[in-house]
Amino acid sequence: MVSQILENIPLAEFTTFKIGGNARFFLAAKKEDEIIEAVRFADKNKLKFFILGGGSNVLIADEGFDGLVLQIAHKGISSSQESDGTVYVNAGAGVDWDTFVAFCVSENLQGVECLSGIPGFVGGTPVQNVGAYGQEVSETIVSVRVFDRKTESFFDLLNCQCGFGYRTSIFNTTEKNRYIVSAVTYTLQSGGEPKIVYRDLQNYFGNAKPNLVETRNAILKIRVEKSMVIDAQDPNSRSAGSFFKNPIVTNEKFTEIEERAGKLGIQQIPSFPVNKDNVKVPAAWLIEKSGLAKGYEHGRVGISTKHSLAIVNRGGATAKDVLALKNIIQARVWETFGVGLNPEPVFVGFQEIYVPN
Repeated sequence: MVSQILENIPLAEFTTFKIGGNARFFLAAKKEDEIIEAVRFADKNKLKFFILGGGSNVLIADEGFDGLVLQIAHKGISSSQESDGTVYVNAGAGVDWDTFVAFCVSENLQGVECLSGIPGFVGGTPVQNVGAYGQEVSETIVSVRVFDRKTESFFDLLNCQCGFGYRTSIFNTTEKNRYIVSAVTYTLQSGGEPKIVYRDLQNYFGNAKPNLVETRNAILKIRVEKSMVIDAQDPNSRSAGSFFKNPIVTNEKFTEIEERAGKLGIQQIPSFPVNKDNVKVPAAWLIEKSGLAKGYEHGRVGISTKHSLAIVNRGGATAKDVLALKNIIQARVWETFGVGLNPEPVFVGFQEIYVPN
């Protein structure tokens, strides 16, 4: 066995949910050579394989994971600047994401400021095309350094090769389980103006023109108010953040939703155009208007008292508890509006790994 690989390691403490059983094998890889060793160990022993990042977007089964869990612990941030003010910033996959954002903002680099306060590691950001407050990492990612399990080699995938979409990429759809992210390179703009397009930010600043630091501080404040920043003292933060994606529906489907809402006495539905044929509807709104308010409790789990998209571990909850509430929410929204809600977290250790797409 590779000397660094550990056995029977509890996984709950590696997750923001604080839920999950043990990993049969576990390795925190600090070097690329260790990634290769881990993959070969898993293949040789015919083990299931899972990449664990910061544990902020995952639900691990109560039975744990009967295979090898690999956590990429490769850290380090470096940068280089072009004459036009463009700055390329490279970060190891194991760098804490908010630490990376704080670094960029402190260096007056525009491009990721709206993604402040999001838990997890850098390596997870291209997988889900992480986004918030009108910004997505796909807007700034230049390339993703990966280990290809098929060819057993490291190389860079360019942005155009990653298949980025709303909360999707090739890493969680067409090529899921093939690539292991080792590092990510972003292109940022020195002295650029912050992106203030999201309604919460526009309302917060009004006619003022904030700088990057002020924008970051505002977003952190807004996220704290919603318990969307990990805080050991805040029970609402024992969650996986937003548990459901905002559904994208056709214009025809949106008309149906409006009709259903009208029968409930609801006259206006918030929506955001995606293109000429589709609109995005806030999942939080659908949940609340289906009768499941913030603070709804179901045994040891519940909906956050501050954010209706978050399922919260109220204390001693199990993965089965979370799934039970997930099913209740999905059923209620379907019955009320005829809309299916898709989960955001990755489900690990169940009959098979569920990766949302």
